Amino acid sequence: MSKNLYHILGVSKDASEAEIKSAYRKLARKYHPDVNKDSKEAADKFKEISCAYDILGNKEKRQKYDNNEIDDEGKPTGFGAGFGGAGSGGGTYYNYSTGGNPFGSGAQGFDFSSIFGDDIFSQFSGGQSRGFSGFSSGARRPRKGEDISYSMRVDFLSAAQGSEKKVNIGGKAINVKIPAGTTDGQTLRLRGLGQPSLNGGENGDVLITINVDKHPYFEAQGLDIHLELPISFKEAVLGGKITVPTISGKVNVNIPPYSTSGEKLRLKGKGIKNQSGVGDEIITLKVVTPKIKNEALEKALSTMSDETIRSF
Repeated sequence: MSKNLYHILGVSKDASEAEIKSAYRKLARKYHPDVNKDSKEAADKFKEISCAYDILGNKEKRQKYDNNEIDDEGKPTGFGAGFGGAGSGGGTYYNYSTGGNPFGSGAQGFDFSSIFGDDIFSQFSGGQSRGFSGFSSGARRPRKGEDISYSMRVDFLSAAQGSEKKVNIGGKAINVKIPAGTTDGQTLRLRGLGQPSLNGGENGDVLITINVDKHPYFEAQGLDIHLELPISFKEAVLGGKITVPTISGKVNVNIPPYSTSGEKLRLKGKGIKNQSGVGDEIITLKVVTPKIKNEALEKALSTMSDETIRSF
């Protein structure tokens, strides 16, 4: 009995190529022999939908089928019928009722990766893609395992100086080395510590996004550390030695007499140190006037002559 190929795929006669392909994908997943092991009914159904798609999925063959030039098996319906496609139909026919391979006897099974992608049958046959007739089309290419994403929060000094932290990812304790100079939002890649491959490929990676906490007075710009240093009015005028913090400890610096807000001091080599080089600490002075009334200061200032400090 002649079969309607459109009915086999569950689509209408005016279905688009994309609709036919989509319908075939769904049915192929459902009836693939590797999903339905030892089921003759599923194997027969898979052969049937494969042969239907071989015709309807090919623009030229579909047109001939719609014009009744070939039947549901791909056999010519006019002159030349029964001669294996040598007649006016011009196409090879396949007998799916006897288990013939509709994709060519030399193909040793149709390569479904060309339709579905490499992974569509990765869970079948131990990582092999198989044709509907049961012949293996060869082992799939080894594919890398899935990556694992992880977010880690670290304090400013740990990121600036470099540190090592132990975290638990996927039930495994992992030592994470944080390079000196790591910035907020930077991602560290730990190769081979992700999910294992399902078909003999290399393991995935662990991708750790670093979130760096802000520091109350340090700020990193490249390898340099910036610090805004408040100084008193007396220190600004008379100068003096002041103890200031760096990321590696406290040091003494000399404030030049008659310093003003915005002036900068540079401490060589007191910034971030890593393979890229060594940064400095840049100190920006900020003169802070007293908030408490100081009559002596007011009297001393009132006796001073006025200076022109503005250019406008």
